Formats: sequence, C-alpha cells, structure tokens
Amino acid sequence: MSTARSGKEALQQLDKGWPEIIVLDLMMPGMDGEEVAAQIKRRADLPIIVLSAITAGESKVKLIERYAEDYITKPFEYTELRARIKRVRQRLGAQIPGREIRLGPDLTLVPERKECFVAGKRVKLSPTEVRVLTALAANLGKVVTTDQLTLHGWSEIDAADPSYVWVAIRRLRQKIEIDPDHPRYLLTERGVGYRLVPAA
Repeated sequence: MSTARSGKEALQQLDKGWPEIIVLDLMMPGMDGEEVAAQIKRRADLPIIVLSAITAGESKVKLIERYAEDYITKPFEYTELRARIKRVRQRLGAQIPGREIRLGPDLTLVPERKECFVAGKRVKLSPTEVRVLTALAANLGKVVTTDQLTLHGWSEIDAADPSYVWVAIRRLRQKIEIDPDHPRYLLTERGVGYRLVPAA
C-alpha cells in the first residue's frame, strides 16, 4: 500500500506502477479531487473509491457515474472502508487482469508497469495502448467489440472514432507480435472487434 499527500504526488506514483484499487479523498491541496480522478482514468481504468465530506446526493451520483466505483461520506469507520474495498474488489475481480500475464513463450504483459516483454526484450507501451490491451486481457480469449475498446481507450474524448481502435491495434501488433502481418495473439474478428489469445 502507498499513500500520496496531493493529487500531483498521486499521479507521479501512478507513473511508477498501478495499484489494484485507489481510495481518493476529494479534499487535497493543489488539485481538485475530481480532476485527479479524471486524470487517473485517462491513464488507466483503475477502480476508485471516493472519500468526501460532501453529502449532497447529486454530487455522489455525478462522481460515481463518471469516475468512481463507490463513494464514502466522511466521517467514516475504518471497518466500513475495508468492507467497501472488499466489495469493489469482488465485483471487479474478474475484470482486472493480473499483474503479469504470460501469453506464450515470447510474450508477457505487465499492464501495471505499461510494458511487455517480447522475445525477452522490454517494450514500452503508451497509456492508450495499455488501456486497450488491458481491456482485451480482462476478456482473454473473448471478442471485445470495437465500441467497447473505444470507450476503454478514449473515454475522455466525446467524439472518439472507431478508427482510433484500428490504429492502436496496428501499433500494438507492431510491438507485441513477432510477425505483425500474421498475428498469433491479437486477432481480428471482422465486423465485430478483436480478441487477445494465448499462444496455441
């Protein structure tokens, strides 16, 4: 477990590694908590539990709809926070890929560090590529539609186009496939979307 005293410090820590879950206090120095939540979601689709002294129902609904899995009003009991963390982890557990995903002898993904290893060599991934790849890894072997990938990869852009996904997939193949023109791991389901599969 790690802590941060400000939004800026939290985002700096996020660049070093992704936690399994984030507990975010809206009252922080230097940066509005809602802006921190927005920036976190731009980098990774990580589950967020919001802490706040604001009790207005409309504020809660807005934050939960846009950024958070849950919302706790201060003051609160630690046992309540622990129970809520457990519940969010259980609810999202099947959607959050493991820290390291080995798909074959020449491909290992490490989503929390925004990287992968191809034939033993470390390859850096962009934040968008990580979000797309994480969505695929969370549904390993299953088809993820282009619309779903658009939402995962570009949730902060209102007019995100499906062509963004095609470009991201092409770049990912260039990074993770030994032969990008004949992919083994990142497969196309024509007219539907894409699948990430382990090596046969």
